[in-house]
Amino acid sequence: MAALNVRRNAAVGFTLGIAVAAIFTHGTIVGADGPRPDVAYLALGFVLAIGLGLLLAAIFTLGSAIRLARE
Repeated sequence: MAALNVRRNAAVGFTLGIAVAAIFTHGTIVGADGPRPDVAYLALGFVLAIGLGLLLAAIFTLGSAIRLARE
């Protein structure tokens, strides 16, 4: 696990996932139609952050594994 940098990949993946979800959720709630105080959009933003964070962490770890296998 240390050779694949799983901890670093997870931290970077979840940071990017949270950032993208925050931007998306903010744009959805405060869109062109005006502010929408809907809790469902916050829940969707949370699910997006977790899902995107997991996906990015897996992609980064796969890249580390490929790089390690080529050495």
